[in-house]
Parts: sequence; structure tokens; C-alpha cells
Amino acid sequence: MSYQAPVKDMLFCMTELAALDRIATLPGFEEAGIDTAQAVLEECARFNEGVIAPLNTEGDKHPSSWKDGAVTTTPGFKDAYRQYAEGGWQGLQHPADLGGQGLPKTIGAACIEISNSANLSFALCPLLTDGAIEALLTAGSEELRKTYLPRMVSGEWTGTMNLTEPQAGSDLSLVRSRAEPQSDGTYKIFGTKIFISYGEHDMAGNIVHLVLARVAGAPEGVKGISLFVVPKFMVGDDGSLGVRNDVHCVSIEHKLGIKASPTAVLQFGDHGGAVGYLVGQENRGLEYMFIMMNAARYAVGVQGIAVAERAYQKAVAYAKDRVQGRPVDGSLPGAGAIIHHPDVRRMLLTMRALTEGCRAMALTAASAYDTAHAHPDAQVRERAQAFYEFLVPLVKGYSTEASVEVASLGVQVHGGMGFIEETGAAQYLRDARILTIYEGTTAIQANDLVGRKTARDGGALAQAIAGEIEVTETALVRCDSEAAHAVAARLAAARHAFLDVVDFVAIRGKSDPNAVYAGSVPYLMLAGNLVAGWQLGRALLVAERKRIDSDDAEFMHQKIALARFYADHVLTRVPGLRDSIVDGARSVNHFVPEAF
Repeated sequence: MSYQAPVKDMLFCMTELAALDRIATLPGFEEAGIDTAQAVLEECARFNEGVIAPLNTEGDKHPSSWKDGAVTTTPGFKDAYRQYAEGGWQGLQHPADLGGQGLPKTIGAACIEISNSANLSFALCPLLTDGAIEALLTAGSEELRKTYLPRMVSGEWTGTMNLTEPQAGSDLSLVRSRAEPQSDGTYKIFGTKIFISYGEHDMAGNIVHLVLARVAGAPEGVKGISLFVVPKFMVGDDGSLGVRNDVHCVSIEHKLGIKASPTAVLQFGDHGGAVGYLVGQENRGLEYMFIMMNAARYAVGVQGIAVAERAYQKAVAYAKDRVQGRPVDGSLPGAGAIIHHPDVRRMLLTMRALTEGCRAMALTAASAYDTAHAHPDAQVRERAQAFYEFLVPLVKGYSTEASVEVASLGVQVHGGMGFIEETGAAQYLRDARILTIYEGTTAIQANDLVGRKTARDGGALAQAIAGEIEVTETALVRCDSEAAHAVAARLAAARHAFLDVVDFVAIRGKSDPNAVYAGSVPYLMLAGNLVAGWQLGRALLVAERKRIDSDDAEFMHQKIALARFYADHVLTRVPGLRDSIVDGARSVNHFVPEAF
């Protein structure tokens, strides 16, 4: 079946949960109201449904290939990327003075979801370029910005992030790539980088690599890492492309999923040294790279939502078409479509509830980001930034873990046919599986949530967020609706469990770190589950107000029913997670390494 972008749900989340009307009052976003959002999303849907989505299966069957240092992408990708760039999609969220459209993240995030639902392998390329643009906007010199950003924003050139080395995965203190200063102010870069998505390809005229390396004499560990721009082709003063730089792709990986996305091994400096340009100051590279990393982590969470949406749509279509078995209640005289079976409906609703809950959470986070960057009041900006930063590990970690669950349920809905590649359901599971790993595993996101976002301030921000959730609970209790009351009760139980864990983390974080970090991922899953459920509770309140007078009463009724389902079947996981975190650390740490 063909992909259809969930524009209606996205617009609902933007207007009712993410306060798009308020975003459109902020300086620079005055034209970004609902009319603009609807027009952009509808055009984005049209383009991706018609051009990008049809290449998804093709990319899985005919991945990118490497020969003699050159990478050839899946047939159709090169032309699709040309149309993507010409349509201005790369510059959607980037400054107008660089050729972008300057739209808020609240709109841009929805477009990112659409393109990744259409084709995750394809959409990885512009996603990484976005991160490189953000890093150069923040830390690049005027000369670097002038040289590279206009062509990156236009999509004429693409960008990469080069962190990982064979011996340095998550622990970047082990980076060995080196940078030698030259008399002309440039550096010669030497080293090997692995797992570089779109590190080599044939879709753009140049590739702008952002590379972590050490300058001679730099301090050991992460404090001695610098960031460099290393272009594939040298760039002249007039912007023209010159000779090939000394960076070469020596192989690409053969992967479980996202097969059309070339994951390159790049060798720098085998022929005298790759020319690199320092970004910002020496030894502050990790700080600058985390600008890319944080942008990418949020975007990877949106990728999880995107794959989940695609898997859900395919499972629904199959469940409506596949005839197998008579309904247990005898409502049909003979065999019927499997969507009549209660367990199939349970699986489909779980897929939908997780997807829509994560989407609501991600767009709410995007709204906080826009507020933090554009609001005229410094205190409002500070609060919004803190809220956004708390949500980033949840958007990344919870949404991607949910995408694996959703895609797996999609295979289950298909039954035996789901295990057959030709049906396409398996691709979503294989593609989703990387999302919990790259840009920091779920455990790394959880460590961030525990250390920086909870223990550091004694749980103050987490408790403040719980206070906002309690306000929603109160509104649900006051609502004249049985569904609202049921959601309020589940939300309250989940919130109390969350507060127990926050206290546990804040109190035990320093005295017994092994106990706290034994439950770090369950804590992330608990917090993500709660925040997504909170957003669906807010959505229920809106739907209750609008269900009678709305032009789309059925949509509102479904919002109410889905919030109730999430509360009954997903929020109910939270108290159990609380128990495993607070009471289960001893059993984890009982097993010393020698016991395995």
C-alpha cells in the first residue's frame, strides 16, 4: 500500500498541543501560522508520497554500492534528491538570509517525519546536512559560513558528522585522528572514521565533512578534541569546486536495514593529508559537535515516529484485507478480515497509540525549542530551553524503542506473511532497529536523563514537569466524561511512580550510582511513556470540547478513544517500571562480570 502522510493529526498536534498560534507571534515566525503550516505539510506530503516513498522498497532491494572508492546510490535516488533540493526542502528551518525559509522547528519536525516515513534511507542524507548546518551556524567563522552554508542550505552540497573510529565508539575520549597545523592557517587531517552515513555518494556536487581530530599537544581525553571542516572537493574563493581533497571512501557497510543509505569508512590523509579548516577554537570540538548531536538526536526520535507510522499504515491495510477465521462473537456468518479479531485490534491500537503519543511529545518539544530560541523574554526562553533539553532524550530514546515495538507488532499482524520480505513489513523492523543505537544508544540517552537532567538539580525540573501533568489531571477530573476520568486516574498513578523514581535518582545518584544506573533505561522508558500519555490526555481535553461542534466529530471521538486506550494499555506499564527501578537494582548488580 502507498504511504499517506498523517497531515490531519500533525496539524492537530501543532495547533492544540504545540501552541502554533503562539509560535507565530514570535519574532521571525510571524508568517508561520496555521495557513502556512497546512500549505507546507500538504505540499511536503504530495512530494514525498509521489517521489520519495516509491523508492523505499527499491532501496531495500538494490542498496547503494561501492566500487573503486566511488559510491553509487539506489536507482532513482539521485534524481529524487535533485527534486528535493530544488523544492527548497533542505532549507526549510534554516535562515532566510542563507536561502532558507526560516520556518520554526514545530513545522519542520512534521516535515522531517513525512520524509522519513516515505523513505528512511533517503532522508538520512538531508538530516545529517541539517546538523552540520547548525554546527557551522553556531561555531563556524564568517568565512566558513560564507563558503559552505548557502550551498548546504540549498541542498547543492551535503554534510556529514565524523565522530566514530574503530577504537572510539561512544567513548570519544579515545579519538586518535590527528590534525597538524599548517603555515597558511589550515590543518592536515589524518585518520580513519567509520559508520559515516552518506560519507560518500553521487547525489550532490560536494560533501562537507565535519571531523573530530586532535591537534598535536592537545590535552588527553575529550578536552583535547577539535572540530574541522574537511570538504570532499576543495572550494575556490569564488565558490567553484577544485581538486579532490585527501579523503576517500575505502568501503561501505553491509547492514541489517537502511540498506540504501551508504555507511562509509573514510580514510583521511593517505596521500599527504586532507586539508581541514578549524571550526571555532581548538580543543572545543566536542562542544561544537554536540550541537550537531543534539539536533540529530531529536531528529532520530522523529525518525522512529516516522517508521512507526509507516509500519502502522501497512498493518492496518493488511488487517482490513486479510480474511482469516470467523470472529469469536459470531458477528459474521463466516470468515472475515482479521481486523475483526480483538487481539489484532489490540495490536493495531498499541501501534497507533505509541505513534501518536510520541508524535505529540515530539511536536510539543519542538514548540519549546522555538520558544527558547525566539521568545523576547529571557526567563521564558530559559524555562523553554530546560523543558526542551529534558524532552530530547525522551524523544530520542522512547520514540525509537517504541518504533521497534510498533514495527515488530506490524510483522505480527501480518502473521507468517510478515516474515516474508515481499510483503514489506519486515523492512520497517529492520530499518527501525538502528534508531535505538545511532546518535547515542538508549542507554546513553538514559545516562543523560539521569545525570544531567535529573540528579544534577536534585530532580527539581522533573518535579516541575510532574506539577504540569497534575494540572492536566485536574482538568480531566473536572471534565464531564467517563474516558477523561479514567485517563486522569491512570495518569495520576503514572505520575506518582515517576516522582518515586525521581526521588530515588536524586537521593541515591551520588551515594550508590550503580543502583541508579541499573534502572536508567527503565527510567527513560517510564518518563517517555508518561510524557506521551500526558500529551494524549491534553488531546482528549481538546477533543471533548470540540467533539460536538467540530466539522470532524469522528476524528475527535477517535482522539478520545485512543487516549483511553493508551491509558489502559500503555500507561499501565509505568508502575511496574517504577518497581524494577526502585526495588530491582540489587538483583542487577548481584551478578558480577565473572558470573556471566
